[in-house]
Amino acid sequence: MRKLFIGMMTLAASLTACSDHNARQTKRNTVTVADGRLTPDILNSFGRVSDPQVSPDGKTVLYGVSFPDIGQNKSYRDLFLVNIDGSDNRQITCTPWNYETNARWMKGGSKIAYLHGGQLFEINPDGSGITEIEGFGESINEFTVSPDGKKILFTSNVKAGQRVTDIYPDLPKATGRLTDDLMYRHWDEWVESVPHPFVADYDGKKLSNIIDLLDGEPYECPSKPFGDISELAWSPDSKAIAYTCRKKTGKDYTLSTNSDVYLYRLDDRRTVNLTEEMKGYDRCPQFSPDGQWLAWTSMERDGYEADLNRLFIMNIETGTKTFLTQRFDYNIEGFTWAPDSKGLYFSSCVNALTHLYAIAIDGKKPRQITDGIFDVGAPALAGEQLVATRHSMMEPDEVIAVNPATGAITQLTFENKHILDQLKESRMEQRWMTTTDNKQMHTWIVYPPDFDASKKYPAIMMCLGGPQGAISQGWSYRWNYRLMAAQGYIVILPNRRGTTAFGQAWTEQISGDYTGQNMKDYLTAVDEMKKEPFVDGARIACTGASYGGYSVFWLAGNHNKRFRAFIAHAGVFNSEHMYMTTEELWFPHWDNGGAPWDKHNKTAQRTYDESPHKYANRWDTPILITHGEKDFRIPYDQAMAAFTAARLHDVPAELLLFPDENHWVLKPQNSILWHRIFYRWLDKWMK
Repeated sequence: MRKLFIGMMTLAASLTACSDHNARQTKRNTVTVADGRLTPDILNSFGRVSDPQVSPDGKTVLYGVSFPDIGQNKSYRDLFLVNIDGSDNRQITCTPWNYETNARWMKGGSKIAYLHGGQLFEINPDGSGITEIEGFGESINEFTVSPDGKKILFTSNVKAGQRVTDIYPDLPKATGRLTDDLMYRHWDEWVESVPHPFVADYDGKKLSNIIDLLDGEPYECPSKPFGDISELAWSPDSKAIAYTCRKKTGKDYTLSTNSDVYLYRLDDRRTVNLTEEMKGYDRCPQFSPDGQWLAWTSMERDGYEADLNRLFIMNIETGTKTFLTQRFDYNIEGFTWAPDSKGLYFSSCVNALTHLYAIAIDGKKPRQITDGIFDVGAPALAGEQLVATRHSMMEPDEVIAVNPATGAITQLTFENKHILDQLKESRMEQRWMTTTDNKQMHTWIVYPPDFDASKKYPAIMMCLGGPQGAISQGWSYRWNYRLMAAQGYIVILPNRRGTTAFGQAWTEQISGDYTGQNMKDYLTAVDEMKKEPFVDGARIACTGASYGGYSVFWLAGNHNKRFRAFIAHAGVFNSEHMYMTTEELWFPHWDNGGAPWDKHNKTAQRTYDESPHKYANRWDTPILITHGEKDFRIPYDQAMAAFTAARLHDVPAELLLFPDENHWVLKPQNSILWHRIFYRWLDKWMK
C-alpha cells in the first residue's frame, strides 16, 4: 500500500508541477453570486488561508490555502508563495486531492519541506523536485527544523495503555475498551495513543538517529486536543529544545492544568523543569535570537483554564524569571521576539479587537502597533517587518505585512477577492450598553445588506461559548455573523460577563455564577435593541453553542417571552450529568465551584440547582437542538435529553445529530446541512 501511495504521489507530482500559473485558477472554487447575498454554499466555497512562513532572507512568504469541495465532501490544501511587497503570488503544489500541511523553509530558503499523508517531503520553491524524506516509518503530525538545518524536531503518536487484545491475544476481534482511570477519552477520540516529540538527524534525503524526547514516559507533547508544534522550540545554537508538557495521567491529568516548560539538552539527553514552581498553564516557549532569554505564556492558578495568560521571560544563565506583562490586564496570544532580543511582539484581544503590540524586556507598558475594526493573528518576523493574518466579521483570513514602527499594513494575499467583490456589504457597529449593575457592556451589531432604518427586521442574539472568550472580529465557518445578517436578520453580539477582552475581573465574574449576571447582560442587550424602531421586538431568536447552548437552554425557561425561537448546538442541558461524563474535569470543577456531591459547597450547589434542565417545565418556545455524536467534551446525550424534555412539554422542537462530527461541524456537506436546517428553523418561526 505504501509503495502504491509513493508511486501515485510521484506520478501526480510529475504531471502537475505548478510552474503553470493557470493551474491555480482550476483549483480555486468558482463562485457566482446572483443577488449579492452570502449563502451557506458560498461560505463553504471560500479558500482558507493559513500558516504564513517567512523565508530566511525575509523577502518571501510561504502559506497554505485549503479549498473545500462540497461534491466530494472533503478539502484539499495547496502551498503558495508571495513576495513581501505583495507581488508575484504563485502556487507551488497542485497535485490532485493532495493536502499539504506544515510547510517550512529549509536549507537557507533553497528548499521547502512539508507533510503529506503523515510523510515528510521536500520541494524546490518553484514547485519542482518533489522528494520524499525517508527514515521514519510512522506518521508525522508536525515538524520544525533546527536553526543549523541539520536536525528535524517532529511529533508522532505512540501507543498509550493496553488494549483488551494485549491482555487476551486469543480474542483478536474483540472490540471492548477496558479502563481503570480517568481521561480514557478526549475531545473526539478514545485515548489509545499520545503524541511524543522526536528529534532526528537530517541530511536532505532521510532521517536518522531518531530519539524520542519522552521515551518510556506516558505523557503527551504537544498537549491535546489543540496543542501544536508551537509548544516546542529550538535554541538558536541547535543544541537544546524547550517543550511544553503536563506530566500527569488519569485522575491527576483531568483535574489539573499544570503544564510546565522543560529544557532538553541534546548532548547528554538531560531534561530540566524550568517552571516547576509555577502551577498553571506554562506553554509555547521561544528562545530569543541571541539565546540569552526564554519567553513563554503562563497562567497562575492550577485548574483554571481561563486565568490571565501572561508573558514571562527568563534569563537562561541566571534562571531569573520576569512577569513581563504585569501592567497589561489582557491575554497574550501568539508572540515572537524582536530581532535584537530586546523586546517582543504579540497579539492580544482588547475591547473586542485583536491587534499587535510591542513590549521591551524592561517590562514597560506595551505599545499598540495595529489599529482598526479587524483582528490580527500571531506575528512572525520578516526582516524589518512583521507578517500575520488578518480577518474581520466581513472577510476571512488573508496574509498581511505590518510595519512595527508605524502600524502600516500591506495586504499580501487576496484569495477570496473574487467572491467578496460579488457580495453586498453589511454594516457593523460597536455599542456600549449599561447593565443591570451599572457597568458598560460592549456589543457588536451587524446589519443586513441594503439595511433600511424605516423598516422592521427580525433579530438574532448570539450567546457566546466558552464560557470565557470574546466576540471580536472573528470570521467563522460555523457561526458566521455576516451570513446571519445576509439572511435578513439584525445580529446582536453581546460581550457579556465572562468574556476575556475587558480585563480579568470582567472575565472571572462568571465562574460560579453561570445563571447570574451574564444572563442579565444578555437580557439587557435584547431589551436595549428592542427600543430601536427597526428591530421587531416580537421576532427575536436566541442561539449559541457549548456554554452558549447552556445559555439557550437556561434562557428557554427564564426569558419571559423575549424570544420567538431558540437554537442550541452542543449545549449543556443537565450540569450534574455533564460533570460526570465530560473529559477535562478541571473545567466544570472550577467554573461550577466543585462537584455535585459537594453538599457543603454553596457555590457548587447553587450551580447545580440552577441547571437548565431544572427549568424545562417552563419551556414554551420552539427550539432546534443540534449536536455531534463524537463530542466527548459535551456528550451528545445532553441534546437528546433536551429534545425529549421539549417534546414531553409539547414544545415544537427538532433534533439534528451528526454521527461523524465532534463539538464542531466540519465536513463540507454536514456544514451546509447544519446551516440549511439552522436558517430553515429561523425562517419558519421568525418570518
